[in-house]
Amino acid sequence: MPQPNQPPEATQGLKNNLHSHLVQVVRDRDPYIATGGYFYVREYIRQQLQQYGTVETHNFEIRGKTHQNLVLNLPGGDRTSKPPILIGAHYDAVPGSPGADDNATGIAVLLEIARTFATETSRYPLRLIAFDMEEYGLCGSTAYASELAAKKEPLRLMISLEMLGYCNSQPHSQQYPTGLKYFYPNQGNYIALIGNIYTLIDLIKISRIIKKTGLPCQWLPAGKKGKIVPDTRRSDHAPFWDLGYPAIMITDTANLRNPHYHQAGDTIETLDLDFLTGVCQGVIASIRKL
Repeated sequence: MPQPNQPPEATQGLKNNLHSHLVQVVRDRDPYIATGGYFYVREYIRQQLQQYGTVETHNFEIRGKTHQNLVLNLPGGDRTSKPPILIGAHYDAVPGSPGADDNATGIAVLLEIARTFATETSRYPLRLIAFDMEEYGLCGSTAYASELAAKKEPLRLMISLEMLGYCNSQPHSQQYPTGLKYFYPNQGNYIALIGNIYTLIDLIKISRIIKKTGLPCQWLPAGKKGKIVPDTRRSDHAPFWDLGYPAIMITDTANLRNPHYHQAGDTIETLDLDFLTGVCQGVIASIRKL
């Protein structure tokens, strides 16, 4: 799904970059059971981000063990001080799964956002974060969001990149929580935006931008911090919702579409790299216009 105004060679280059990241990240990487893969992936992300600036390490403790969120700040183009757009993806995976879609795809897109905006200035500063311990209860994002709130630090927007590479165009390939199937397509060939009430205008704007790149997109405003439809809370945006920040999850809808969710079969071969490339192009185009 190439972006209409994007030269074919640029789209192919982006696709190749995403695949290269996936090859490095897709492996068993549970922080307790697969520590070798876990440390390898963390240091690969650090190495990639260090090409574009100073990578800060945000430490937090779980069960007496120190874990790390990796943070890269990129300046915005406006000379006035503006709150940053925080974009995050988690790098841990559940035990026994190589985590290709969950969440190597999010990390791959995060790294390509860093590469793009290291040489191209966005209107708002960007804060790119690789979160740890998402699979153990959103621990990394909870620790980080809590510190932001304690310092009363504002955000323009938080975007959680959560499972971005599984696509199925067959009829009835998309499932939904109770009641939602009457309002959305039954084909799992779109990317979804899930936001809280503060992001309503951004949901509409981003969905329009993504659709203009040629990628189908659906959006859902989640009321009461997502507690009406609990499935909408299942990623690193939820702690930001709980603390009153505007936050959006971008997702292929996880197990509501992908049968390999949290399984050993969540491999690169099950992903649609053209779909993932289209998602990456759509997210980058959206950041440019926020």
